[in-house]
Amino acid sequence: MIHQMTSIPIPSILQINSGAAFRLNELLQKHQFTNAIILFDDFTYDAFAEKLTASIDCLAADTLLLPSGMDIQELISKAFELARYDVVIAMGGGAVIDYGKYIAFARRNPFISIPTSASNDGFASSNCSIHVNGKKTTVPAKVPYGIIADLDIIEKAPPKFILAGIGDLMSNITALYDWEFEEKHGVADVNAFALMLSKKGVNSFIRTPMHDIKNPILLKELVSSATMGGIATVISGNSAPISGSEHLISHALDIISEKPQMHGIQVGVATYIMANVQDHRFERIHKVFERTGFFGYVKGIGLRKEEFRKAIALAPSIKPNRRTYIHDGEYRQNALRFLDHDPLLQEIMTD
Repeated sequence: MIHQMTSIPIPSILQINSGAAFRLNELLQKHQFTNAIILFDDFTYDAFAEKLTASIDCLAADTLLLPSGMDIQELISKAFELARYDVVIAMGGGAVIDYGKYIAFARRNPFISIPTSASNDGFASSNCSIHVNGKKTTVPAKVPYGIIADLDIIEKAPPKFILAGIGDLMSNITALYDWEFEEKHGVADVNAFALMLSKKGVNSFIRTPMHDIKNPILLKELVSSATMGGIATVISGNSAPISGSEHLISHALDIISEKPQMHGIQVGVATYIMANVQDHRFERIHKVFERTGFFGYVKGIGLRKEEFRKAIALAPSIKPNRRTYIHDGEYRQNALRFLDHDPLLQEIMTD
């Protein structure tokens, strides 16, 4: 069988610099948009809606504040209540970005993502996380037409958001190793270009000076690398280049934990566990988490070992069609043993 060349969409607009959110006018004009709907969450509406809309005079822009916790049916209803717009823009954290991405997908509109934190790679990926029948579910969307990352805004986010983004990005290492493991077991076909792009992204970030997580150079690398991971998912047609066993553990924690932590924080801790189980680049991951203060942060948030134990057991059922390391009983037992005996985890977690 002859495999055809792959054609993939990539963002037409990519701005990662200081003040970018309030210099949209020229870009929107250049891309010939005449009207837009701009979506906000509670925080971004109060903090930025007036300034953002005042900075745009090249088109007619309506604003809409979306509540948290919307499910897929509410989003579909909202999507088709809206008037016709040339472009959907969302500014905020992960939830409103996902809502905007899905509304644009449903209406077949271009979507421009303006993240206010770098806590995960959702602002650049081709899917979104939405409640379906009460359960957080990954559903398809499309890669954003534009990504506008304003480093002045991202820098002002609480440090935990940046640390969560670092945790989520470092998981590319374990996710890619899982993907290759799946291919060896005949469950997946690794796309070499998607793998290369995701790996290059995380490796580029690893070489960044890490003495200050609010340094613009680090933040730009973090956002750029997450964007590369998002494009890798478009190439592969699935989330495998950026999501493996560590994400399954995090999704399981969302279900069983009394107080789930931020996605990237849970993923980062699970990445440390799985890298040691895989015996792959765990020293590098340890070094990044130590230097950035990730480990220092998680020591104070009350992670519970018993919840991680249950999450490791539940993780394979989250995506039963995959075949990551956590799906293998022997490696699952290794993860549980590591959980009980690693000195660092004993410091981080309570029994």
